[in-house]
Amino acid sequence: MAFDEHLAERIRDEVGDLPGISAKRMFGGVAFLLHGTMLVGVTGDDMIARVGPDAAEECLALPGTRVFDFTGKVMRGWVVVDGSVLDEDSGLADWIGRAREFVETLPPK
Repeated sequence: MAFDEHLAERIRDEVGDLPGISAKRMFGGVAFLLHGTMLVGVTGDDMIARVGPDAAEECLALPGTRVFDFTGKVMRGWVVVDGSVLDEDSGLADWIGRAREFVETLPPK
């Protein structure tokens, strides 16, 4: 499955200076991990973001989002953000920030 290389590069540019960031091929795309825990990823033309179970409902009420059900089972605490919502850099930074807010509460792997 192909993924949006341009979106992946934009994410890489946004998170590149964070200590503990790495990238790994996953879900037919690329995932960005913070201290070994998945932060965001690109699958197809969309971004997946780990926002945590407490923030997921609020995030799913925002335009261009849907549940992440890659395997047919909803993954709690994750959202898929339509690539068109991420056309502006501020939108991308906002979603990465939401994910980072949650992932930084988790212990490093």
